[in-house]
Amino acid sequence: MQTAADMLASDFATLPDLIAVHARERGERIALADGGGTLDYAGLDRLMDRVAAALQRDGVAQGQAVAVVAQASVGYAAVFLGALRAGCVATPLSPSATPAAIAAMIGDCGAPIVFLDEANAAVLAEQAFAARRVVFGAGFEDWLAPAGAIPSPVAIAPGDPFNIIYSSGTTGSPKGIVQSHAMRWAHIASNAAAGFGDAVTMIATPLYSNTTLVSFLPTLGWGGTAVLMGKFDARTYLTLAERHRATHTMLVPVQYQRIMALPEFDRFDLASFRFKTSTSAPFAAALKADVVARWPGLLVEYYGMTEGGASCGLNASAHPDKLHTVGQPLPGHEIRLIDEDGNEVPPGGMGEVVGRSPTMMTGYHGRESATREAEWHDADGNRYIRHGDVGRFDEDGFLILMDRKKDLIISGGFNIYPSDLEAVLAQHSAVADGSVIGAPSEAWGETPVGFYVAKPGFEGEDAGDILSWVNARVGRTQRLSALHRVDELPRSAIGKVLKRELRDRLETLA
Repeated sequence: MQTAADMLASDFATLPDLIAVHARERGERIALADGGGTLDYAGLDRLMDRVAAALQRDGVAQGQAVAVVAQASVGYAAVFLGALRAGCVATPLSPSATPAAIAAMIGDCGAPIVFLDEANAAVLAEQAFAARRVVFGAGFEDWLAPAGAIPSPVAIAPGDPFNIIYSSGTTGSPKGIVQSHAMRWAHIASNAAAGFGDAVTMIATPLYSNTTLVSFLPTLGWGGTAVLMGKFDARTYLTLAERHRATHTMLVPVQYQRIMALPEFDRFDLASFRFKTSTSAPFAAALKADVVARWPGLLVEYYGMTEGGASCGLNASAHPDKLHTVGQPLPGHEIRLIDEDGNEVPPGGMGEVVGRSPTMMTGYHGRESATREAEWHDADGNRYIRHGDVGRFDEDGFLILMDRKKDLIISGGFNIYPSDLEAVLAQHSAVADGSVIGAPSEAWGETPVGFYVAKPGFEGEDAGDILSWVNARVGRTQRLSALHRVDELPRSAIGKVLKRELRDRLETLA
């Protein structure tokens, strides 16, 4: 009989099969925990069977999408994993999107069934879509196949779709990113050194985000425990981490910022932590240094994208002199830099990041032209994914990101990188958070405009004085034309600043 160790050492296995073996080998170990309780591996395996059997009973075919719109919970996780056991495609959707956008995503993926928590069921009550609605709670219990139900076995090939993750839609309509079982297997199998087998992993970002899945899936694949949070709160996070003796976590930079800013941070016992990671948004060097200094355990920053491409890793604990970078390409990952004409730039040059690796998307669901636009091929025909970032490698092969290509400001013929200005703005003693966008200008084509959130007690600081302070510290062509104080920067659920919303807000200020 094959063991979990055998499967994890093999070329390919599926996550549902791994969980079945964990249920046999370590059935009493807690697999999932949320605010409502816990579920061990034996119980998770049985619940996945009931979900898969119910999907098959209702005629949901292998390869069809199963959508979920809800906050993270044990039930949510069981539906996600049970759908995979039935050979379906897990399709978690963002509750923070507009009701119309959610309905459009349900239609786009073709899901015949959608699972909702009560809050999102109410939000979507007036939206018309063909998918059957199942609401977590009593309705979910009624829908499940009876206890002891066993689904019909399905054969899953490495290239079969595992999930569809929808892009944030911050630059247009969301696109469904299709990822295969082979890609997800690579994420699980490549984490042998991360110690997930006895991990207690804090899951504090939404399950519809790839950011979450790259720690959630390896935790279950290796037989660890995933502690699911609903809405993130810094103090609640620390309380749960201390209570559960957490060992692992994936947080986005804004979450680290809010946690480290708590006056009582040092009162919490976090000695159990071994492995902390971050991704999805720029991570300030000073904040990395603070986390390394005050929070036990290794800190690793990952740079990559949901579409795959290639990823970099920075062991911030081991490279304190490289905190301004996102690290070096991971083993098996290749990054090149190209110019506007698609040609590789010379060593030391700056260009658009393109990457290839074993963890690349199959493509955008139903959007062949968008898939082609996201690809770049080298002279040998090898397929790379365009990351949309501009960067350069330092002399040691560490990647320094300049900015998103789409956020580049061209003013009077000069290239201005908002991240450079944001770094200066963040140094002002009155500024807690800041962002810079390009605004139309008759004289220059575009001109940089800043937004900032004041630190508590500094709300009365004059924005004009801060503007002058910043402009005295940047080049003449980089100077901000205006600076606006806001109560909060608009961010996605995983911490990305929504610059399109800032541009919309700027129009109302004109």
